[in-house]
Amino acid sequence: MRMGFLQRTFWAATRQDLDCFVIDSNGFILISERPQEMGRFLGEVDGALVTQLLGMGVFSQVTMYDYQAMCKPPTHHPSASRPLVSPISALLTAARWLVNELVLLLLEWSAWGSWHADKAEAKTVFHHSHKHKKQDVLQPCDTAYPVFVHQTAIREANGIIECGACQKTFVMQQIPKSNLLLLVTDPTCDCSIFPPVLQEATEVKYNASVKCDRMRSQKLRRRPDACHAFHPEENAQDCGGTSDTSASHPLLLLPLCAWVVPPRLLR
Repeated sequence: MRMGFLQRTFWAATRQDLDCFVIDSNGFILISERPQEMGRFLGEVDGALVTQLLGMGVFSQVTMYDYQAMCKPPTHHPSASRPLVSPISALLTAARWLVNELVLLLLEWSAWGSWHADKAEAKTVFHHSHKHKKQDVLQPCDTAYPVFVHQTAIREANGIIECGACQKTFVMQQIPKSNLLLLVTDPTCDCSIFPPVLQEATEVKYNASVKCDRMRSQKLRRRPDACHAFHPEENAQDCGGTSDTSASHPLLLLPLCAWVVPPRLLR
């Protein structure tokens, strides 16, 4: 069954003066009157409703772990006197930055000339690499994030949410022969006093002993049993021809000029 047909059938059978949602067993919205809400977690849209469902035991929260996540490294401030640099140090820092930018520019234009690309494409590549260089460097880490699971023993529920000046009623019922749930709520009551329920991941901090145990428990990666470095139907002439690209030796030596000034002079 296509989603468009399911939506039309659903809206034809429900009252339009109510907020109606069809969510899956993990609380993600599949059908909503507002298209921008589809695909999002229900807790982001209606935190009061999810909080009430959790309190009633309709949903349970499970903590999941991502052992292949990437996190921002911690920012270290070794000394408060670091910003108090001399004018000479500031001048040397600016000079090193200008040299680095010049080297990047020359390398980009050298690559442009070797690959015979047009000027617009070269500017796009330089802009992308320049923007990527300014992004934060990430490091491997472990993260934990909440997952919400419907308790299949509870097929229907209803209740009233106290939202301060008003009360919000809701009805939940499981759609037969599926893992979908139908939620009907009263849109007239504002329950914004309840914060949204999010599924944000947080970095897991290990102490020394737990970190060692965590590293010991990791399984070693096994190499493939066989190596497939060649295929009889592969045509090597279809490759990009990067062997014709030659780097300019003077340009390769230019980055060394950026590090002529010892870093200790900048402290």
